[in-house]
Amino acid sequence: MTYSNNIATYKILYDLKVEVKVQDNIYGIPLDDLFLMAARINKKRSFLFVSKVLGKHIPIHPAKGILVGALLAARYVEERTKKELEITSTLISQFMKNEMNDLTISSFIDDSNPIVIGFAETATALGHAFFEAFNDADYFHTTREWLDGVEPAITFEEEHSHATSHRAYINQELLDSNREIILVDDELTTGKTALNIIRSIQAKFPRNTYTVVSILDWRSDEQIAQFKSLEAELGIEIHSVSLVKGTVSVEGHANLNGNEQESLSTTGDIVQNVSYHEISNPSPTNFKDERKATYTSFTGRFGLTAHENRDASEWIVKTGKQLAELRTGRTLVLGTGEYMYLPMKIASYMGEGVFYHSTTRSPIYPMLKENYGATNRYSFPDPMKHTIRNYVYNISPREYDDLFLFFERKVESEQLDALLEELKRAQISNINVIYFHEGSE
Repeated sequence: MTYSNNIATYKILYDLKVEVKVQDNIYGIPLDDLFLMAARINKKRSFLFVSKVLGKHIPIHPAKGILVGALLAARYVEERTKKELEITSTLISQFMKNEMNDLTISSFIDDSNPIVIGFAETATALGHAFFEAFNDADYFHTTREWLDGVEPAITFEEEHSHATSHRAYINQELLDSNREIILVDDELTTGKTALNIIRSIQAKFPRNTYTVVSILDWRSDEQIAQFKSLEAELGIEIHSVSLVKGTVSVEGHANLNGNEQESLSTTGDIVQNVSYHEISNPSPTNFKDERKATYTSFTGRFGLTAHENRDASEWIVKTGKQLAELRTGRTLVLGTGEYMYLPMKIASYMGEGVFYHSTTRSPIYPMLKENYGATNRYSFPDPMKHTIRNYVYNISPREYDDLFLFFERKVESEQLDALLEELKRAQISNINVIYFHEGSE
């Protein structure tokens, strides 16, 4: 990467080059603190901003993902009210200095009652962390999953994605109001996903105000004009809030040709000590998957109030401390797919030397290259649905002593065979599979 006069140029792979022109970075956060770049195996978009703060493709301190959500919430308030918040300087300082010890962020937004929506799959945790800043709000995240026999309240498309269809399984009464809706995503590149969900919601549950919140906003003038056009067409207001705003231009091609590297080669084999841990789910939903396994309401997948989220805090702290007793050394907590927030939050209470990220559907081209966003890759069928390919990136062999693998609901051991076999290449001896069962202690 080269940087001058607010222009950063990234030579990603072969002759693929991306130029970023920064127009607004009000908190002065270095781009290097926010993302790396990688080539994307996708005909619709050849590159990817690989976040260093979300806990999706790159391991992070778990509190980092919580902190960036709070910082984005502070930015939202300051942008909408044009007033500075006292907490903002503290959040910026912690973020810039990586001061993650004893991080406690309580709700600090009292005078707003929005409905917050996080986008699957990458921004489910970011949306939840953003939502936690409100004393009185509701949250849910979209999903790519189908629930048999359940009609989604809304559906919409993410046109540039590898998995395009989104849906929301919530009680329709939640949307049947004039409350502001805040859409939370990690980045806006074209803004089409936000436009699509606004159209979908407005057709069934009309209201006056939407706000689109993101860490990065790369929309062009033409794409911003499309938001203005939709405002005029539907008679609504659409606000936008971001930590960094600018534009992106792309030159060249990565010339991938299907020659994809997998994870770093390892020598010898490893004996995996795999153990399974069922943790009580004190807040089951009425929704079950095809195997009749019950989801937890704490994820926000089916709607979550601020009060219910606060009720979950004691259980989350207790669970984190309980799992910390199973650790033997340097630890990786791995969420799965859309199931990101609860594992990340629990990991933040598991002690020092704990890192967090998640499996993903996103196909990124791996390359062992300095400052590249996917230095290695592990590929396996989704344990929940073997027809879907999943990946996890950036785990070096022998980097961790313990792996805590979280699932939103029970997974049978034979469903994990392919994943565990692939993870042998990571040379992690102790693997703990964590899922929740219905009932309370």
